[in-house]
Amino acid sequence: MSTPQTTAGELHEQLSRNSTPYMDALQRVDWEALDLDSFWLPEPAISLYGLPEYEALPLEQRRALSHYEFLHILEAGLWLEGIFMERISRAMNHSRDNIARMIYHLHELREEAGHSLMFLELMRRSRLPRPRTGFHRMRLANLLGRHARFDSIGFWIAVLIGEEVPDRLNRYLRKHREAINPAVYDMTRVHIIDEARHIAHALDTLETRLGRLPGWRIALIRPVIRRVFRQFVQALYFPSASVYELAGLRPGRDWVRAARTNPHRIRFVDENVASTLRTLKSHGIALDWR
Repeated sequence: MSTPQTTAGELHEQLSRNSTPYMDALQRVDWEALDLDSFWLPEPAISLYGLPEYEALPLEQRRALSHYEFLHILEAGLWLEGIFMERISRAMNHSRDNIARMIYHLHELREEAGHSLMFLELMRRSRLPRPRTGFHRMRLANLLGRHARFDSIGFWIAVLIGEEVPDRLNRYLRKHREAINPAVYDMTRVHIIDEARHIAHALDTLETRLGRLPGWRIALIRPVIRRVFRQFVQALYFPSASVYELAGLRPGRDWVRAARTNPHRIRFVDENVASTLRTLKSHGIALDWR
């Protein structure tokens, strides 16, 4: 984040230096280690973990559920990064007088494209069917992400949420390296390293805009941000029925209800969104996900 001694331009130059030399995300993953005989999520990160019904499932089915829930997370990443890449590309036309900003936006664009390629490569190699998700049906989140002004406070709060919430989940996975497939761990590590720069950029942009914003404007956008935050967190942490059905758990809607009332899952979400909530609250945006 920029300080009185560090201008936004200097931050962009620093982040660009940290993005160089570029390392292709596809080359940073041990794809030969990918298999279906290991968990792709640590069991405590699976939505049904902690329920007696989950404990009663055969090991193979619990593993399969971890695979499809991880694919669900990757679908969230593809949706988010698709929106961000679209907006960065459009913003390039309005940044011609700020070369440092343009350069860093291109670094971000390259890194986000690398992440999406990495996600799709895992899907291709796994040969598993892609689960249906609700991300594209979140009308308010899609409206804000795709059509809010690129320099607006609402857009950058949404960017911070879209980067920080999955990042906290990725950091949880990184702490449990021994419990997950090595290729999945590699993907998670790559994503965390790159997203640290993206989050720093989003925070700096957000702080710059909030510093100029009157309190009444913040109060005006707070209900919209609260709804977007709830939509995204619930969609990310509570998969759709198709995820359960692909893992052989039918009818899927019954397992959706079980996950949504699972005390362990609710605590898990609370713990993983806590830092994002603190960050936003420190900027006058008090939210909750329930």
